[in-house]
Amino acid sequence: MSVEKVSLSGTTVAVLGGGGFIGTHLVNALLERGAQVRVYERDPVAQYRAGMVVPVAGDFADGSGLDAALAGADVVYHLISTTVPGTSNADPVGDVQSNLVGTLRLLQEMRKHQVKRIVYLSSGGTVYGQPSCLPVSEDHPLDPLCSYGIVKVAVEKYLNMYCVLEGLTATVLRVSNPYGGTVRRTNNLQGAIPIFLRKMLAGESIEIWGDGSTVRDYIYIDDLTNAMVCALGVEGSGVYNIGSGVGHSLNEVLEILSDVTGIEARVRYSAPRGFDVSRIVLDVSRAQEALGWQSGTTLHQGCSLYWDQLRVQTTGA
Repeated sequence: MSVEKVSLSGTTVAVLGGGGFIGTHLVNALLERGAQVRVYERDPVAQYRAGMVVPVAGDFADGSGLDAALAGADVVYHLISTTVPGTSNADPVGDVQSNLVGTLRLLQEMRKHQVKRIVYLSSGGTVYGQPSCLPVSEDHPLDPLCSYGIVKVAVEKYLNMYCVLEGLTATVLRVSNPYGGTVRRTNNLQGAIPIFLRKMLAGESIEIWGDGSTVRDYIYIDDLTNAMVCALGVEGSGVYNIGSGVGHSLNEVLEILSDVTGIEARVRYSAPRGFDVSRIVLDVSRAQEALGWQSGTTLHQGCSLYWDQLRVQTTGA
């Protein structure tokens, strides 16, 4: 089902983490399609362009506020993660306690409120580990090298258990590296492209671990949110890679950003990190077929759009 055909009129959607980068774009997409949206956040103060939301304050780590967020909801989008791949190995116990245990508590609350559908954002960049072939399909072995990826895999397994034993419908989206759109929290940027652009705009040097040959799959935020909306149009549970299906090295990304901005990047290369996989590109054919979805924005197009928005947001120009 294409994103244009997805109507959510009368559907109550709880978006956990709806105030973050991905969450704010998703909430706007849901509102535009008629959904009634609740945003669950520690401090739900984000503004949404397409309509009103019901803010629910709570802490995912201890489960406070989940009861109010889930009561009467038809579907849950679970976008919350308290860690990122680059820091998760520093405190794997905290990673498990906040993200895995928090998700198990969520699933218990969903059972209590008889919420039978969830869309979970997993990680297409970490759950596979060092891939044995490219592009990587959903059937590739899962051998993550960081706690972040291990917890994502564990959550996926628990979701499958609840599907089999409790009748839950779970759509797992293994997302590549999103970028673009409006930045809500400029002090908490994630991902190479947002960080690179901010540093280039500020005239700061960019640190790259390794020689810049690391290859990643990047997806423009509008393509990602379209896939997330399409996920509600598919019947049954499933796991889907969501990316562009095209790989670019960090050095290639820098070349594109320099071309788009007209700014020459100042780069400092450091020793590579052991948990970084050398190359990852996602096979997105399953999502294209089952969701009726297509990633239509090239990296150059997406970076151009992002640069235009970032300049307006940062300088007003």
